[in-house]
Amino acid sequence: MRFSLRACFLLAAALGSLGWETLSLGCPFCGVVDVPLAQRRDAAESVAIGEAAGEIDPSTAGKLAQPFRIQQVVRPPTGFDARVGAIVPAEVAGPVVGTALLLGTAGEPGTALRWSAISADETLLGYALAAPPGATTAATRLEWFAGRLWHPDPRIAADALAEFAAAPFAAVVATSGAFDANRLCAAVSDPGISQGQRGFFGLALGIVAATTASPEERAACLAALHAAVEAPADDFRAGFAGILAGALVAEGEQGLVYLRKRGFLSPAARPIDQRHLLSALRFAWENLAEELPQSAVAAATLALVESPAVAAEAIVDSARYGAWEGLESVAAIWHTTGADDPQLRRAVAGYLSACPLQEAREQIAAISRKDPQRWAEALSAAALPRAETLP
Repeated sequence: MRFSLRACFLLAAALGSLGWETLSLGCPFCGVVDVPLAQRRDAAESVAIGEAAGEIDPSTAGKLAQPFRIQQVVRPPTGFDARVGAIVPAEVAGPVVGTALLLGTAGEPGTALRWSAISADETLLGYALAAPPGATTAATRLEWFAGRLWHPDPRIAADALAEFAAAPFAAVVATSGAFDANRLCAAVSDPGISQGQRGFFGLALGIVAATTASPEERAACLAALHAAVEAPADDFRAGFAGILAGALVAEGEQGLVYLRKRGFLSPAARPIDQRHLLSALRFAWENLAEELPQSAVAAATLALVESPAVAAEAIVDSARYGAWEGLESVAAIWHTTGADDPQLRRAVAGYLSACPLQEAREQIAAISRKDPQRWAEALSAAALPRAETLP
């Protein structure tokens, strides 16, 4: 969906001023991931395999460098020298023992290649060199990586996950036939997997449930998702936002009804769970308009305005969605929970300033008359132009 200039400005300014980041394209639930090896390989001027030829040089300032002897040149550089047997200094994350993948990048004209080294055994080298190039269609590439999400080498499994994290959501959906539904069902309740894995596996399980032609497989996926949603909660539910998003992907509006019945939209719900739900709702707004009407996403977000722990975030998101029907409730927060919370006042000021309705102008006038200094401070902190200045 294409946003209006008003919505784009509001999202960038309000989320930025409150310290929140926007979501990534493919999987905003994967956590922090490294740049995939295939992407780093494709961006390099030269690719080689080397072996450590000494210890880290302590004289290099600011970066760790270690010498390597080139054993094989996989991709010769253009206009640079990279010979088998040559010893080159390479930037490393830490000491490397044995073999490494060497990636050479071009610097200034007339200078040598700048090398970086990634510690790699034969398995990781084979994976890094065999991974499909970026020129391959996204869905085709992801099918190759889908089979490696469960690789016994955790570096390869993490790199495959990074590929999905960076991919467009449509490409992830197109890969649904390559996912192992049985493994996904088991994984979402496995305490041994990482937060990023659980978040992505929950999302992928929802995709499989929504796209499979097998009623039995769909039922199994939904049962696994519901069991993960309903599992006893602790203070930190790793990847739970991805599981909630998976429920919305799998069932659309019925999935939101299910989460409402489970109490996630109630002010009495656990704050951490409501933060996860807000993330899932943002994902739904961006990606699931056909399966889950944006009006329903906006209504659910407005319901969270009544929950003090997430009210500021919910107000900012409601403004982003143009959910102006919540104007009266949002304005009232200035005088209640917002009285002692600068972040809430900032969110209210942003919402009212962006709202195009005359009632918003009246609310602003009333607040600024009664509380002029704090209104001016909140408006300045929100860093938003008034609605009439936006096209």
